[in-house]
Order: sequence, then C-alpha cells, then structure tokens
Amino acid sequence: MPQGDVELRYERSLWKRTTGLLTKVLQSSPPRTALLVFALVIGLFTSLLMMPWATPGRSSAAVHDAMFVATSAVTVTGLTPVNTADHWTLGGQIVILIGIQVGGLGIITMAALLAVSVTRHLGLRTRLIAQEGMSTGRLGEVGQLLKTVVICSAVVQAALAVVLIPRLIALEGDVIRGAWYGLFYAISAFNNAGFVIHSDGLGGVGNDPLVVWTVMIGVFLGSLGFPVLYVLWKFRWHIKRWSLHAKLTLEVTTILLFIGAVVYAALEWNNTATIGDMGWLEKLQSSLFASVNMRSGGFAVVESNLESSETMLISDALMFAGGGSASTAGGIKVTTIAVIFLAFLAEARGHEESSAHGRTIPAQVVRVAVSVVAMGATAVLLSTLALMIVSGQDVERPLYESVSAFATVGLTSGLTEELPPSGLYILTVLMFTGRVGIITFAAALTVRQNRVRYRYPEGRPIIG
Repeated sequence: MPQGDVELRYERSLWKRTTGLLTKVLQSSPPRTALLVFALVIGLFTSLLMMPWATPGRSSAAVHDAMFVATSAVTVTGLTPVNTADHWTLGGQIVILIGIQVGGLGIITMAALLAVSVTRHLGLRTRLIAQEGMSTGRLGEVGQLLKTVVICSAVVQAALAVVLIPRLIALEGDVIRGAWYGLFYAISAFNNAGFVIHSDGLGGVGNDPLVVWTVMIGVFLGSLGFPVLYVLWKFRWHIKRWSLHAKLTLEVTTILLFIGAVVYAALEWNNTATIGDMGWLEKLQSSLFASVNMRSGGFAVVESNLESSETMLISDALMFAGGGSASTAGGIKVTTIAVIFLAFLAEARGHEESSAHGRTIPAQVVRVAVSVVAMGATAVLLSTLALMIVSGQDVERPLYESVSAFATVGLTSGLTEELPPSGLYILTVLMFTGRVGIITFAAALTVRQNRVRYRYPEGRPIIG
C-alpha cells in the first residue's frame, strides 16, 4: 500500500478517535463541559491581556486586572476596574473585542446546544414542547442551529456597523479611528457587553442621537435571543405562529422596557447631576436608553453613582431580571419572571396549573424557574456581604455592583475601580457564575428527572 494512503488512513482513524472521545465527553455532562470550556477560554484571554504589548509602556497588567477584564469580556459583562481607552493599547482592545465576540457567540451557542441536549433527555411529549420553544423547523439539527446563530449575529452586527462607522468617522474626524470605534461599538452593543473605548464613555460622542439609538437597538436585539430573532424573521407579524417562548419574551421585555423608562424619568427628571439639565426630548431619550441598558447592555450616558438611591434600587431590580434566554443578555431571564408570575396568577385564581396563550406550563418548569431565582438571589446576597466586608461600604454600592456582575450588565456605581484585588476576585467569580453557571444550572435541573417508584404521604406545612 502506498505510503500516502497509509498516512491518510492513519489521520482519518486518529480524527475519528478524537471526535469520538470529544463526543463522549460532551454527552456525559454537557453543563460541566460548558463550564470547563468557558473557564479555559477566560484563562487564554487573561494570558493575552498580561502580554507586554497589551498595555502602554510595555509593562504587564496585574493578574487580578487581566483576569477581571478577560472574564468581563468573555461573559459579555462590561465591568472593568480600569479605563479601557487608557489602560489598554490597541492590541489589548482588540483582544477584548475578540473576547466579547467569542463570549457572545459562545453563550448563545452553549445555551442552544444545552437546550438541544435537554430535549434528548425528555419524554416525547415534553420534547416536542421544548423544541417548539427553540423555534421551529430544522433547528433541531445541531449544524443548522449553529449556522443560524452565526448568521444571525453576523447580519445584525454588520447592520449596526454600517450605521455607526460613517457617523463616528464624521464625529471623530478620522477615518481609521472612527471605523474602529464603529466596529467596536457594533459588536459590544449586540453582545450586550457595555465596553466603551472613549475615555469619558458614550459622553465622548456628545450623546449623538444616531449613535445612542443605534447602540440601543443593538442592545435590545441582542437581549431578545436568537430563538426569538429567528421566529420574528421567519413569521414576522404572524403572531399566531410565534412560539410561546417568543411571545412571553417579547411581552415581558416590552413591559419592563417601558416601566423602566417611565420610572427612571420620574425619579431623575429634576436631578441636575444626571438628566435634569437636558431638554425634554433628550430626557426621554436618556430614560429609554437607561431602561434598555439596565437589563443587560451596560452602556450609560450618565454615571450611575450620580443617580438617586431610589433609581439605583430600581436598577437593581431590572438588572436582576435581565433579558431573553439563549441571548447575550444576563440576569435570571424574562421568561423566568413570566413563569413565576403565571404560577402566582394561577394560584391566586385557584387553578391547579398555570397557562399562557393556550399552552399549559408544566410544574417542572415552574420548579426550575424558582430554583434559578433562588440561586441568583443567594449568589447576590453572599457577594454583597463579602463586598461590604472587603470595602467597608454600606449596602447600596456593594449590592449594585453585585447585581450588575451577576446579571452581566456592566453598570457600575464606581465601586469596582476602588476595590482591592480580593474584591475583584469576588466579582470575577460572580460574573462567571451569573453568565455560565445559571445556564448550566437550569439545564442540569431540567435534565435531572429521576423516577421515584414510591410516594410519601402528603404533609402540608403552614405557608405564610
């Protein structure tokens, strides 16, 4: 047999064994695999940000700063203890942008693949319902699913860049710098990352309406999630053909969007430190922008630490709520809120099961939703307590920073820049937990269906 044929057969055999091993590992525990992959990716970007060329002056960044920023980029959070424009060179900023893109695509893909993995562990009836939530048609095929994710992300980001690049070139008066800013903000907006490369934030573009509205639309689309975007693209305004997931996501997102804008405007209207000195149209624009970004985007046209305590508390609630499932947004997700509210409504009406849009919501889904909320609340509580001890601050700023990190929002009260390394490590773990942990936790709970062949007698403890 010719030497070339032997080498070819050997390479094919090696490839087959390697792919077989990877498949076996992935199928054994997809949630655990997802955690490991993201941890390795964060480690890689931490190493890159510690290279001398990533920071001015050829001095390596501190480990805690590099790890924090790498985690913030890969988990598309946006929190940073240093000024992105001043602390990192162009090479460092490119690493951050790649981290955002890899993290954003990875999060959506991971959520989608875990959803597919979950459906394979369910019964036929439940599997059909779950697949309807993923969307319709061939999305059950992994290859088609990944293709849809990549195309959807590329198309939306390209559209944002087409608008932002010419406008920022005009504002900056420099083609190369304006093109770089436009590309960076297009990717950062759709991935709900919140990173900015102007030293003074988006205020550096003079709150330009075209830039502000384009960023706002990018954040909003990214927060919906690709299953919803796919349904909207395929069925457009034929609402009856939308999946239950798409309907609930859009309904709760719209409600929270307008409630947040109205409350923000009411609380900050006369606050001269934030929007008090703006014209009424700019006040409305800023309020809507704040509402959109409080649920995941992390961009800000005014500093959060200048807002009233009441506004910061409302921000905590909206950040914790987050955006849509299988999206670049964080938080406990709007469908989780919808499921819990529907369960509460069913209980108030005396119904045994909750339902929406002609569909019954299984009790198992309600249990997973409650577990996700409990996990999130516990993580925020523990991290807030730890930050209070480390920083010596009262509860307001540590709570705000903890919710922002867990929900991968990126808004800050200014506390992150003041924290010692121990405080940064706390927030680093929280960002990883909030982004990757909550998805894998929910998937693991959904898969875990052990049949018990016996049933204890009922006991009814007093509630309330």
